[in-house]
Amino acid sequence: MSAIAANTLPVGNEAKEAASLPRAVEAKERSHKGTAQPDADIHLLTLPPTVLQQREAALFHAAEFDLHRHTDQLFSRLMIVQWLAGIAAALWISPRTWIGDSSQVHVHVWAALLLGGAITAFPVWLAHKQPGLALTRHVIAAAQMLTSALLIHLTGGRIETHFHVFGSLAFIAFYRDWKVLMTATVVVAGDHLIRGLFWPQSVFGVLTASSWRWVEHAAWVLFEDVILFVAILRMRQEMHEIALRRATLEGSNMEIERQVVERTAELNSTQAELLETSRLAGMAEVATSVLHNVGNVLNSVGVSAELAAGKVREFRIGSLKNAAELLQQHQADLPAFLATDPRGKMLPEYLLKLATHLAEPQQAILKEMETLQKNIDHIKEIVAMQQRYARGTGVVEILSVADLIEDSIRINAASFSRHEVNVIREIAPVPPLKTDRHKVMQILVNLLSNAKHALDHKSDGDRRMTVKASLNQEGMLEICVLDNGVGIASENLQRIFSHGFTTKKQGHGFGLHSGALAARELGGTLSAHSDGVGLGAAFTLTLPLEH
Repeated sequence: MSAIAANTLPVGNEAKEAASLPRAVEAKERSHKGTAQPDADIHLLTLPPTVLQQREAALFHAAEFDLHRHTDQLFSRLMIVQWLAGIAAALWISPRTWIGDSSQVHVHVWAALLLGGAITAFPVWLAHKQPGLALTRHVIAAAQMLTSALLIHLTGGRIETHFHVFGSLAFIAFYRDWKVLMTATVVVAGDHLIRGLFWPQSVFGVLTASSWRWVEHAAWVLFEDVILFVAILRMRQEMHEIALRRATLEGSNMEIERQVVERTAELNSTQAELLETSRLAGMAEVATSVLHNVGNVLNSVGVSAELAAGKVREFRIGSLKNAAELLQQHQADLPAFLATDPRGKMLPEYLLKLATHLAEPQQAILKEMETLQKNIDHIKEIVAMQQRYARGTGVVEILSVADLIEDSIRINAASFSRHEVNVIREIAPVPPLKTDRHKVMQILVNLLSNAKHALDHKSDGDRRMTVKASLNQEGMLEICVLDNGVGIASENLQRIFSHGFTTKKQGHGFGLHSGALAARELGGTLSAHSDGVGLGAAFTLTLPLEH
């Protein structure tokens, strides 16, 4: 709604028109919903002619009502000033009347005070109690002409005072209502007619005057009226044009606002989808690290199982079976067999050697079983850790920074060990962190994984990764992951956190982007620094201690 429509109160049918327009425009908007394309340009709304005319009429009447109200207030002040001016003029021109040696207050003073007050009181009251109504402005127009008549009388019919009539007509034209101007014209013409016939000295300043002299004065008033009529019609036409332009602009603005709301909703939906995709990608990044490390441990499990199987195959089960069969054959004369038979004499020594031979693979199998148990426990620990962090999504907890870092390193431990990465910890004493465990874990696992990949291409074997934790000058936690790997080109530093950007041949560009989004959701930042290609890189996660 425009400023005028909002600050004024149209009356009668105009108020109904003003109230019905928004519903009509909303109906128009609903009819257009679903037809706009996401990439379409914003087009101006073309209102139906009936709706546009209703809105134009409502705006016109609102502006006209506001104009009438302000003009009423202007005349209320003007009439009080005129009343006081009439009293002052009466006191100046003829304050007293003399009869011989005695004097008394001149009747003109009483006329200015009482009659002028009567003329002024009612229109001023209407202007304050019922501003903007047609009755008020017609009463004001009549009272203004009667004030002119009183001033002419107080000055003894001076011809110069008649100019007050013409000035008053110009002021009345402020209403931009020709009917009010006609009311004023009828009053001033009637005043000149009556006083011209019965009291010419009051209106013309002479004792006798032609009975048609009032016609000349009325003609000059009509002459001004014609000019004012033309001006009023032009001004009203301009008001209609302004109202029409405003109605058109309002319709266009409403259409633009509707399309902006639609586009904003689309953008919000797209952003939400992007955030969800990035979040899932971050979770996938952690899951990939978990699966990678589980795979490494499973390789060790496979090696241990193969070794154990080989040791089992080395068991001389057949020889033991032959010895058992030989003993079973001589079960009846076993003492004589062991004492006199050459084979029986060799059997105890043979069994001793066989037991010694079987003990060696048994110990090897037991050792491999211990390795298998450790690897299985490692897998269970990695999976349990991932499940613990996955369950913690969105939950704010009080966390130990050192434990978070150790858990992140433990998830990647098998990979670090296989690639001979030396992980250095520099963790300063810091307060507990109150935040979302899963999101921080997602970021750290991704940073450690990226650092490991950066170290894969080093040929000299010096693969160092440093994890630092400390408080900065602002009292925020900083966790920095540094590596002496391949580094980052300067042109890539500005794009490294962009969605879809990656330098890996098989990368998807979600990891760092989702990490940056997660850091922002936690009230922190994720930044990167590198002195160039081959000079390593440093990624710094900055977080408030409480989120």
